[in-house]
Amino acid sequence: MTGFTRSRGLRDWLVDCCLFVTAVVWGVVLSGVRLEEGAVPDVVPAWLFTLDQLTGVLGCAALWLRRRWPTGLAVALVLLSVFSETIAGAMLVALFSVAVHRPPRTSLAVFGLSLFTAFGYVLLRPEPGTPALLLFLLGAALQGVAVGWGLFVHHRRRLVASLRERAEAEARRAAREEIAREIHDVLGHRLSLLSVHAGALEYRPDAPAEDVARAARVIRESAHQALQDLRQVVGVLRAPVGELPQPVFADLSHLVEEAERAGTPVRLEAEVDGDVPDPAGRTAYRIVQEALTNVRKHAPGAAVTVRVAGAAGEGLEVAVVNTAPAPGSGAVPAAGSGQGLLGLAERVDLAGGSLEYGPLADGGWRLAARLPWPS
Repeated sequence: MTGFTRSRGLRDWLVDCCLFVTAVVWGVVLSGVRLEEGAVPDVVPAWLFTLDQLTGVLGCAALWLRRRWPTGLAVALVLLSVFSETIAGAMLVALFSVAVHRPPRTSLAVFGLSLFTAFGYVLLRPEPGTPALLLFLLGAALQGVAVGWGLFVHHRRRLVASLRERAEAEARRAAREEIAREIHDVLGHRLSLLSVHAGALEYRPDAPAEDVARAARVIRESAHQALQDLRQVVGVLRAPVGELPQPVFADLSHLVEEAERAGTPVRLEAEVDGDVPDPAGRTAYRIVQEALTNVRKHAPGAAVTVRVAGAAGEGLEVAVVNTAPAPGSGAVPAAGSGQGLLGLAERVDLAGGSLEYGPLADGGWRLAARLPWPS
């Protein structure tokens, strides 16, 4: 890798300008101190002082390349710092950049090289009246602060990126679960009709012609509708979950009528005061749909009562009660995995409601839910 390929944003330009100014100020201050003390000829030769100034200017200018070649620039500035003190500001900025944008192993290797050059600087340019060890420790401390700060930023960015990836993965998982629930709710209802009536034909091959024709008609209509639903769901799988086909509370009566035409006796009792909000109405529809699907699968021929009642501020109550399977119905109860009820419980929980279900003493089954209906 040669460095960064993305274009600089406003924040990147501001950061680069601040670091560049910091490096320039560092060099100017050191040069000013040398000139004010008038000690340049006593400490370093004039030609070395001039070379130091030129090196510092070039080092500061080179900082604008730190995003493209961070490691190479840092190594070059570290090597030049063995004789140049005005380049120290630019060198610290380069060490910081490497620590931020490169693996810790690379950062520590460059830091180790900087300690070696700091020791060489102390030998080549000793300060009169200042112990060499103290000068070395001061340089090492400044370099350590720059690298440590960069490593902190590096690890913080990795942590933020990891949390963002985890959140995106969780969002994708939740979206897949929502799509799976929609497919189960949309297709499970239709396919249960196919299974029950096909099972009835298999169980009673000598059934009257009228019953056979009625079952065949239900199978044909359910298969056609299942294909339509499947096309609709598949067509929006790449769209946001909120764009999946969603029923409303008003569709509940059509669901009951469809179940009656398929041979399941259903009585709908609704006492609703006002317009049911779409989230609560959609969840109520899915509850009744799953309950009717389970009745056809596990209690064919049973009579079903659907009760829906509620008002704004009081909540919406949905209860589906079925009797025991009718004897001699001509259908065989189907085995199930219970995933439908588990998915329904998750849906109700996401809606902020509660769900309970279980067998009755007379052999029937009851499924009830309470959903929030804000005032």
